[in-house]
Amino acid sequence: MTAEAQSPFTGLTRADWEATADRMLLAVRPYASPDHALIDLPGPASRSGRWSDGLEGFARTFLLAAFRIAGSEGNDPHSFASWYAEGLTACAARWPKLDELNQAKVEAASIAIALHETRPWIWDRLDDRVRERLLGWFGAFAGSWVPDNNWVWFRAVVAAFSRSAGGLWHDEDIAWAIDRTEDWYAGGGWYSDGGVRNFDHYSGWAMQLYPLWYCRIAGQFAAPGLADRYRARLRDYLTDLAHLTGADGAPLFQGRSLTYRFAALAPFWAGALFDATPLAPGLTRRIASGMLSYFTGAGCFREDGTLSIGWHGEFVQIRQPYSGPASPYWAAKGFAGLLLPPGDPVWQATEEPLPVEQGDFTKVITAPGWIAAGTSADGIVRVANHGTDHGSAGEGVPDDPFYCRWAYGTRTAPDLKADGLDSNVALIDTDGRLSHRRPLTRVRGGEPGTGISRHQAHWPQSDRWSGQLADPPVTGPWLTTASVLRGCWEVRIVRVSDGGPWTLHIGGWLVAADSAPAEQAGTGTGTGTGTASVRGPDDLTSVITALHGPLAAFTHRIGGPTAFGSHAAVPYLRSSLPVVPGQVYAAAIALTADPAGPGEPPRLTADGGQIRVIWPDGESSRPFAPA
Repeated sequence: MTAEAQSPFTGLTRADWEATADRMLLAVRPYASPDHALIDLPGPASRSGRWSDGLEGFARTFLLAAFRIAGSEGNDPHSFASWYAEGLTACAARWPKLDELNQAKVEAASIAIALHETRPWIWDRLDDRVRERLLGWFGAFAGSWVPDNNWVWFRAVVAAFSRSAGGLWHDEDIAWAIDRTEDWYAGGGWYSDGGVRNFDHYSGWAMQLYPLWYCRIAGQFAAPGLADRYRARLRDYLTDLAHLTGADGAPLFQGRSLTYRFAALAPFWAGALFDATPLAPGLTRRIASGMLSYFTGAGCFREDGTLSIGWHGEFVQIRQPYSGPASPYWAAKGFAGLLLPPGDPVWQATEEPLPVEQGDFTKVITAPGWIAAGTSADGIVRVANHGTDHGSAGEGVPDDPFYCRWAYGTRTAPDLKADGLDSNVALIDTDGRLSHRRPLTRVRGGEPGTGISRHQAHWPQSDRWSGQLADPPVTGPWLTTASVLRGCWEVRIVRVSDGGPWTLHIGGWLVAADSAPAEQAGTGTGTGTGTASVRGPDDLTSVITALHGPLAAFTHRIGGPTAFGSHAAVPYLRSSLPVVPGQVYAAAIALTADPAGPGEPPRLTADGGQIRVIWPDGESSRPFAPA
């Protein structure tokens, strides 16, 4: 079968995956130390320093090499096994110890998995003294401190490998990881990463991946039924996750560490590897090859072939303080499918269309509090967020733009300022400052397809969007917001508990491109008379229309680059009068790439406290449950 017949959507075959892995691994060699134990890639250092970053460069690319070596059963034309074995031989003199640098604990898990997968070609061929030194390095992890999040599995995975190789390990470390994972399980296959509302890609590339890989390494020592438990959850998770991939291959732009890019494929490959997927083999490869094509086509590689910090090309604003120049190589997890043999159905089946390519959908994803809507005309997936904020009750800290916006999508990214105007609902104080959202509380909704949340508007006394604040925030009234999604439209409804000097802001989608998008706004002051839009050169269009309440429409041009382009603008609404308690404010918000535009917006009626959304085809929705 030709590549065109087997891969009608992407054109990629297993050979293309192998060639991409080879290019990635060969590209980092010029940055390696002479003994190959450290790989010091160009870019700003992480908060852990260059020494740690060099270990990260070794560990994360070694994981990629392991998938390549094991997947080809040791057929190694570029001598990856011997090249990385040299680095392992020099480890004792070159790597920071696990009890002196915490970031090394993250990298230890990648090295442990890589050694397990390449045991016949690397571990079994190392000198006894080298193996002893490596086990001694791993041994410092036993019983050591880890943050109370996905890191518990780094320790458990290392313990499993150490046990298999005769090294030091603590059963308590494994038991703790299993117990905490149960505490974080939120249902429907989803895990919150160490917090009550911490939902992001870590649910897949960490919380779904490491427990099953622990079971793979532990073998007969894994508790009875443990792998079955994790497999069942992964099946449920993948049912949701397949709906969060755009037709262009893009994953949802939401959450931290997005510079790992196609690491978002890790749970899809884990599903195939561990018999834990509800997806057809051709759909798994369609998702995987589509995402790989998306990022490689968007410029994720520099001219020297190394991965940059960024989303498409280089975009340093996306990095977290722990991100170093080698951090993007956790993208290696996106190549775990190479462990499937060439004859596996995932590699042999014909690609099948994504959910968003099969037709429009609206899907409730309960655990993170998301309502997802996909449109086949443009392949965009959008999410209304009423359950995720990466915060804890009572913090009152600034919003994190990766988590706290009301909407996320596959074709746009938020303005990364905490008080960005896009995809937002906020009160504006007399100094012109926008209020913040977290912590939010979910509220029971009416009909399916509706998301509702409540939060107290507050103004933190800091510009930072992480960490603890020295002074308590200034607080304002409570806001109840609801989202009803259908097609490319979201109806966003707002009620404010108390009146005062504040005006209301409702932000639409951000449109970014390499050239300035076109902007249009009408500043109507009555009910339903305000509309603004932004249109990019690729027909990506953001529209916001006032449906209820005195709202005027505007556009705002974002200064500085964004993840999707160097120019960006957003349409938004502002109340023309101070907010009134109990008043219904509503907007219709659309994001589409259909050249014909979003079509007619829905309407909204509010009669005696009963709110009804009326769609252009005459169907209606009641977002709020009866009192």
